[in-house]
Amino acid sequence: MDTTTRPSIDAYTQAQQEETARITLALEGMTCASCAMRIEKGLKKVPGVTDATVNLATEIGTVTYNPSETGIEQLVQKVETVGYKASPIQQPSAIPVPDEAGPLSAGLVASSLPPEEERALRKQAELLRKRNLLLMGVVLSLPVAILSMFFMDRFAFENILLLILTTPIWAVVGWEFHRGALKTLRHGSANMDTLVSLGSTASYLLSVIATFFPQVVGGTTFYDTTALIVTLIFLGKYLETRARGQTNEAIKKLIGLQARTAHVLRDGIERELPIEQVRVNDELIVRPGEKFPVDGVILAGRSTVDEAMITGESLPVEKGEGDEVVGSTINQHGLLRVRATKVGADTVLAHIIRLVEQAQGSKAPIQRLADTISSIFVPVVLVIAGLTFIVWSIIGHTAGLPVTGMSMLDTSSNNAWITAIVAAVAVLVVACPCALGLATPTAIMVGTGKGAEQGILIKGGESLERIQAVQAVLLDKTGTITKGRPELTDVMTCSSYEENELLRLVALAEQGSEHPLASAIVEGAKARGLSINAMPEHFTAIAGRGLEAVIDGQQVLIGTRGLLQSRSIATAASEEQLVSYEVQGKTAMLVALDGALAGAVAVADTVKAGSVEAIQTLHAQGLSVWMMTGDNTRTAQAIAQQVGIPADHVLAEVLPEEKAQQVKRLQEQGLIVAFAGDGINDAPALVQADAGIAMGTGTDVAMEASDITLVKGDLKSIATALALSRATLRTIQQNLFWAFAYNVILIPTAILSPLIPFLKEQAPMFAAAAMALSSVTVVTNSLRLRRFGRSAER
Repeated sequence: MDTTTRPSIDAYTQAQQEETARITLALEGMTCASCAMRIEKGLKKVPGVTDATVNLATEIGTVTYNPSETGIEQLVQKVETVGYKASPIQQPSAIPVPDEAGPLSAGLVASSLPPEEERALRKQAELLRKRNLLLMGVVLSLPVAILSMFFMDRFAFENILLLILTTPIWAVVGWEFHRGALKTLRHGSANMDTLVSLGSTASYLLSVIATFFPQVVGGTTFYDTTALIVTLIFLGKYLETRARGQTNEAIKKLIGLQARTAHVLRDGIERELPIEQVRVNDELIVRPGEKFPVDGVILAGRSTVDEAMITGESLPVEKGEGDEVVGSTINQHGLLRVRATKVGADTVLAHIIRLVEQAQGSKAPIQRLADTISSIFVPVVLVIAGLTFIVWSIIGHTAGLPVTGMSMLDTSSNNAWITAIVAAVAVLVVACPCALGLATPTAIMVGTGKGAEQGILIKGGESLERIQAVQAVLLDKTGTITKGRPELTDVMTCSSYEENELLRLVALAEQGSEHPLASAIVEGAKARGLSINAMPEHFTAIAGRGLEAVIDGQQVLIGTRGLLQSRSIATAASEEQLVSYEVQGKTAMLVALDGALAGAVAVADTVKAGSVEAIQTLHAQGLSVWMMTGDNTRTAQAIAQQVGIPADHVLAEVLPEEKAQQVKRLQEQGLIVAFAGDGINDAPALVQADAGIAMGTGTDVAMEASDITLVKGDLKSIATALALSRATLRTIQQNLFWAFAYNVILIPTAILSPLIPFLKEQAPMFAAAAMALSSVTVVTNSLRLRRFGRSAER
């Protein structure tokens, strides 16, 4: 596993500071991987362009450039110069230039929705046009095939009839291939269209000559070969286009989630406005059954919210005043007033769409070999076809050569030329650079899309390769294994006080404190229905030890053993219970009333629901699980024991600035490490790790520094994400294997087709069928990933 592609922390910081622009281009005219490579190379030669990536499957190009050196017009012109069309999908925006693990770039967001819909409509129209052409090809090819196979030489003017039927197939249905071939020829290059056009045209012209000048090449015609080459390959391209459309279902669903209008209060009047006109701090009315138009915070009302479309979580979530809501989720019951906090490109949905678009446009390192081969594939095939023609011509015109299988060949002059042409055409038609070009992007599109449906956002191909090789998972405790906020867990009394009365006094006293533990006690008392409306008559915080207050005339002292002992209050009676709390990972505070020990309250950052199950699943996948925390060793070991992490896999009392070093220490042991965290101080560790996993409930900085973002912050999603990554990379490997194996096996078969009895004259037709099947097979194999989660892979 090559980890050198991961950026250093310094590189990540520098990337955040550098400013440049990125533009996304919709590309037209690509037919194979060599087209994508040609556009990429052309764009990279433009002054000021620092990076260019072209995705054949999405027909999208992403260009990072310096606006002071070049502009959109120059980029579009360059694409046109190499023979293709380009148009910007959205306006460029200033972005940090990261490595793939760096901050998110601007991509297709809410504001780019209309162009995306326009592209979708254009693709639908193109698919309909191809379907009509395909029907024409099939209707005309059937009689050509039937006449050629069963009625050859049965009636006069048969070849004229075949010519009449075949010409529209070659000229109209095949024009897409001829046009592409001519376009690339004008620019001194070649692509898949060149191979198909050359093959079909050679067999067509040979047939025309045989029809009108049989004395030149003999009377054998290949109209059926021409018709079937064009129709079968066109069928393959049509099926491939349809299937490729299905690989992008996830992004279509995400874009379709967005609300189109919002009910906005302006000057006290409710107005229904387009979503684009909503501004930050606008007050919105959201009725039951409506989508939240943007991200916001609830000002008034209570309801349950269906967040399944964003988080993948099927159960609705209770929301009330002060709670945050995410745009595009559904308000189920109550009438809510909401203040808009994020709009347009800043919303969670826009962020998700941006990340999925970025991932689907990325390339995996495993694709590099395929790209290298694709860049030289077509010229090499043309050379092989030329050599095939020359060799079979020589063999056919040379008498008496002891060639194995020559007894099957008619070595007369005319048939020798025909044999050579048929073999060369078979080589041209059977070679398929498309399968190589589609192997990686289609799998990445389906895999990342499937992840997005389940609230798992994967950065892209490079991240996939790192993730699937992970051996150890290092989990930050707070906010990842635990909820990240303390909660009241226990109330102990050692006097005549009842639990609720003691808790009420403690909560009243703690109202004056801003400490997180104090908040946990106050919230815990409210949850028990206790009234804590009064304020302390006197309050004094004792730094690092506790507090004292006067409540209803009573002296209340809350704090550590040391604090009570310094006031000559005996604590021995509670020692056993205090130790028990601490062993369980809880923070205990003693309570004294009027100078006498009254009890204790315990607070803990409790384990998230599902953490135990998640860690068990990770262990079942053969991964070693570690936990890192700044807590003391006793508390850390207690949490680790609760969730099933071995004691020797606990890293306790780790300072925030030491987290990245702890990740590095595990890497130095030879482990490929995934680190999961959610805080700002986790970003260096996320970058240092071979695979960074950010809990989506955490900060934007952590999410941007990671390879995977778990939208709902559920630890169980880590196991799912790792399994999905492995399944996606396995699909990529299968696709590349079949793409390479196909060409390695079938090109030599086409070369030797004159020696294979059942091929001979039919070789080009078999080659066309095989070529059409190759791309469809690769895309269909990628589509199997859509079943992920319903199979045992989960």
